[in-house]
Amino acid sequence: MINLYELNHEQLVDFLSSLGEKRFRAQQVWDWMYMRRVASIDDMVNLPKTLIIKLSENSSLGSLKLATGQHSRDGTEKRLYGLRDGQLIEAVLMPYQDGRQTACISTQAGCALGCVFCATGQMGFGRHLTSAEIFEQAMIFARELASQGERLSNVVLMGMGEPFHNYDASLEAIRQLMSRLGIGARHITVSTVGLVPQIRRFADEGLQAKLAVSLHKSDDAERSALMPINRRWNIASVIDACRYYTEKTGRRVTFEWAAIAGENDTPEEAQRLGRLLQGLLCHVNIIPLNPTGGYSAAPSDSARINQFIETLSSYSISSTVRVRRGIDIDAGCGQLKTRAISVDQIG
Repeated sequence: MINLYELNHEQLVDFLSSLGEKRFRAQQVWDWMYMRRVASIDDMVNLPKTLIIKLSENSSLGSLKLATGQHSRDGTEKRLYGLRDGQLIEAVLMPYQDGRQTACISTQAGCALGCVFCATGQMGFGRHLTSAEIFEQAMIFARELASQGERLSNVVLMGMGEPFHNYDASLEAIRQLMSRLGIGARHITVSTVGLVPQIRRFADEGLQAKLAVSLHKSDDAERSALMPINRRWNIASVIDACRYYTEKTGRRVTFEWAAIAGENDTPEEAQRLGRLLQGLLCHVNIIPLNPTGGYSAAPSDSARINQFIETLSSYSISSTVRVRRGIDIDAGCGQLKTRAISVDQIG
């Protein structure tokens, strides 16, 4: 059974040809998929009934099946999807007061990199997602928003998994977001924990997509304790790769900083970070820690964060606090899957 989202236009032509259909039918199907964004093959109402039957028997329009979902008081919507092999992934839609509609999508089922404060890292690695599975998460939100007279404006690859560990599929999904949904590259952000070769490769792609790097500590020993990947690519090598990215693309890097009370929110930490980043085209995005069951630390309070921001400013480094979304529904990546698995195990 072929997932139609896995096919580019020429592959769709070939597929329909194998079903005995003429070339022009491919454009009709393509338009139904990406211009009208139908949810079902049966909704392609101007196609011959014989073609609808052939498509239904030999293909599917997507492969994600909704397992459960949650709605936050702030409007955030979180979905848990089942894949054909039983793996579970999460996707989140976050509306903002300025009109942005941002989808946070997953690139892997689970994650192999084991960041200790991340619910996805705590569950281990399942498998890489295909580019179609990555793309479809955003496609579903785009379709639903369009039916309400709205549009999906931004996509961040910050859900479950490490996008650069699944580099080729993630990059292909980005290109599909651009060509099939019309989302500009500058409205797409890729988040990485710091896979140095892939950061450099990303810089050479010629895309205008944004790069976000999860840093969280400015000392190697302390960062390695939080993020084991640091033992392979230390802070200096990550910063060097980011410098290459800024020089190659002319675009700034965003450093993600999960503010953990008493751990990385001190004046001393802010000073070390300021010295580390000084002179680099960058921005620091401070996110109060989203607590998980496997990590007992608490988020920083606003006073400590404000002081942290002031210290960074003294080094001419811009920083802002990211609004925490969906806290009442455990919207951090991996948390809904963890809860669903726990409920299933109890049952």
